[in-house]
This record gives sequence, C-alpha cells and structure tokens, in this order.
Amino acid sequence: MEDDQPKNTETKKISSYRDILKGTSYFGGVQILNIIVTLIRGKFVAVILGPEGMGINSLFNSASNTIQRLSSLGANQSALREIAATDNLTEKNLIINSSLKLFRITSLLGLLICVAFCVPLSRLTFGNSDMWWQFMILGAAVFFGIYSAGELSVLQALHEVKKISRASIVGSLSGLIIGVPLYYIFGFIAIVPAILAITLALFIFYSYNLHKCGIKSISLFSWKFNKEIIRKILLLGIVLMAGDLITTLFGYIINLFVRIYGSMDEVGLYQAANSVTNQYAGIIFSALAMDYFPRLSKVADNNSLMTMAVNRQSEVVAWLITPAMTLLILTTPLLIRVLLAESFHQISPLMRWMGLGMMLRAFSFPMAYITFAKGNKKVFFMLEGVTANVMTLTLSCVGFYFFGLIGLGYALVADNAFCIILYYFVNHRLYGYKFSSGAAYNYVAGALLVCICFFAAFIPNPWISYIVMSLSSLIAIIWSVINLKAKIKDIKAS
Repeated sequence: MEDDQPKNTETKKISSYRDILKGTSYFGGVQILNIIVTLIRGKFVAVILGPEGMGINSLFNSASNTIQRLSSLGANQSALREIAATDNLTEKNLIINSSLKLFRITSLLGLLICVAFCVPLSRLTFGNSDMWWQFMILGAAVFFGIYSAGELSVLQALHEVKKISRASIVGSLSGLIIGVPLYYIFGFIAIVPAILAITLALFIFYSYNLHKCGIKSISLFSWKFNKEIIRKILLLGIVLMAGDLITTLFGYIINLFVRIYGSMDEVGLYQAANSVTNQYAGIIFSALAMDYFPRLSKVADNNSLMTMAVNRQSEVVAWLITPAMTLLILTTPLLIRVLLAESFHQISPLMRWMGLGMMLRAFSFPMAYITFAKGNKKVFFMLEGVTANVMTLTLSCVGFYFFGLIGLGYALVADNAFCIILYYFVNHRLYGYKFSSGAAYNYVAGALLVCICFFAAFIPNPWISYIVMSLSSLIAIIWSVINLKAKIKDIKAS
C-alpha cells in the first residue's frame, strides 16, 4: 500500500523490502537464540537470588550503564553514522582508525570514574559505602563495555551481520555459563563479577571479528592530522551522549525512586517485568536497529527517499510487533512461571500493560531515528534527550507514587503514546515526513488487534478472557504471515 510513492521507485522499493526482511530475519534468528539464553539465565537469577537479588543486579547495571554513557562521549554512535554514510574506502578506513583510538580513551575514562568515585557511588546507589569495592570491579566491566560497544558500532556500520551475530551469541552464552555458577556459589557477591565476565567475553570476540574484517591500521596516525574527523565524531557524539546519559540516568533515578518510596523487592519485581518484556520485544527491536539505521543514514539527505525508507520499515514493524505483543499478553502467567518464579506472580498485570506500551514504542521506533540519521544535533537532543526523557521520568515517578507497580505500566503506555505524536509532529514539520497509506493502515490494524487482546486479559471470566485473547493472537499471526508472505513473493518475483 504505497500508493503515494512515485512509480519509478518500484524497483527500489522491492530492493529495500528485500534488505529489510533479509537483515531482520538474520538478526532476528540470532536474537531469538540470545534471548532464550538470557531468559534461562534470568530464571536462574530469579530462583537463586530472588526479587531482592534482581533489584541489586538492576541497580548495578543501571549504575554501569550510566557511567558508560557518560564516559563514551557518544563516540560509538556518531562513529557508526559517519562510517555508514561514506562509500569512500580510504575515508572509511580513516574514520574507523580514528574511532578505535578514541574508544580507548573513553574506555579508560569510564574505568577512572568508577575507581575515583567508588565510595560516593555506593552511598548514592545503596545508601551506604559497603559496596565500594564492587564499584571498583565494576570499573573494569565499564572499560570493556565501552570499548566493545565501539567495536560493535564499527561492525554494524560495515554491515558485518554474521560477525556481529556470532559475537553476541558468545556474550549471551558467557553470561549463562560463567554467571549462573557464580550466583549459585557466591550469591549477591557474584553479581558484579558476572557483569565483568559478560563484558570481557564480548570485548574479546568483537575484537577478534573486527580483526578478521581486514581493517588496515594507520601506523602514522596523528591526532593533529585527523582532528577534523575526531572533532566531527565528538561534536555529534557529545550530543548523543548527553541524550543517552539522560535516558540512562533517568532510568537509574526511577530505580532509586522505587527503592526509596517502595522497597528493594519492588525494584526487583519491576526489573523482572521489564526484563521479560524487553527480552520478548527485543527480538524485533534489536534485529531492526542493527539493520535499519545504517540504511537510513545512506538516504538521510534525501527527504523523499528517507520518507519511503521509514514507511517501509514501519510496515515491517507493524507485522512483527503485533503477533509478538498479543502472544506476550496471552502467555504472561506462563512466562512468569517458566522464566521467573512463583514469587513474581504479582507482576502479571504490569507485564500486560508493558506489552501494550511496547507496541506503541515499536510504532514510534522508525521515526525516532530520523533526526539522528540527519545529524541534526540540536533537534535530536531536545527531542530525544530532553523532552521524551523528562516525560518518561515524570510519568513513571507519578505513576508509581500513586498506583504502585502497576502505575509504571500506565506510565509506559502514556509515555509511548505521547512519543508517537511528538516524533510525527517534529519530523513532519522539519522534513515533510508523513505516514504512507500502507504504514497508517498497518499501524491501525496492529493496534486494534493488540488492544482487543489487552482488554480481554481483564475480563473477569477466565474462559471468555482466554478465548478472546487466543483468537486475537491467532488473527494477528495470520495477518502478519499473509503480509510477510505477500512481500516475500513480490521480492522473489523480481
């Protein structure tokens, strides 16, 4: 349903759908394996450590992510854009070498922050200084985390699908094989060493796969000679870092808010719901993000091509997220029993609200990348870094304060509904972006099916509830398969 597009773009359209579906299917298959491994690890963590342990794990991860965002200066994301946007091999190689040297410095910065501020970080996070030595160990995890994120961005920009996939599988398996025995033997004390083990494994395998790409090191590299490239990466990177830092910092504050006005158990319950929901939806988000942004960066300078790329991605998003979220809502009690433990049964309503919120997040997903791909630093920062994050923090804190855990689900739905309107309005005004008839139709159809399933979950009669949820899930799957098969058929015919 791309009737609003010029006929002479039909060949390009078919090719673009081929790229979208090929990249999504490959990354999606690997992501499914990663998520299965992660969920198995989460099950062990839930059983061994319980809600309190998951809460402590969440706080350490939030602190680590915040420090990584601050120290990285956004260099990995801005480097990805610069590498993907150029086709000149010499220039591309120069940007890669500049970026890798920059990653070494930002990694050391993260390590130094953890070591220098280990006592204040412990007091801020846990209310005492007992965990200072854990934060010193966390510094090593931050070092490897920053550098491996930089290496991942280079592989992503080079579209090294297989190498990224293999390395990510190794990272997931490391968390399971190394982390779980540590939790079992040492309990809470093993949380930070397990985080370190995962980041170290990713660092090793990303480095190995990057070396296999045959990137030539510039032996006479000069910071002075390459200052323009470094300046360009850092200018955009610092803006991205500021936006990312606010996102991570606000997530950290939400966890602290729940701990202060609730309990450590409630932090664990919230993160358990968040983890399962994000892992479930992550099959789609991770697969799309890896493939989508490099392609969007190549056409970002042409508003017409950019609009077509975003709308095609929007259609694929609707076909994939709709059955995923109806199944999440339908199987929530089963997922809790299988992936967590009986003590987590109370998060069932929260997870269903999060499923509805994730659908809305998926709908805003393709539009959220536009200002980033355009390199519009000011608009990206105000839109993604400030406005969206302030709304998330405000709604989450207000929701939890007045409604408890379920209020965080209300907040997620309201927040993502707001983001759809915000992203559309800004991108329409600045770049002339508008939904194609195909994107609009698929969004409405997908939202209708998910909403029917969601409201059916709260029908008092369990038989009627599960019949309606099952039917809406079945219809969503059939609708998605029909659309994907039709598109694949068109691709093969070409």
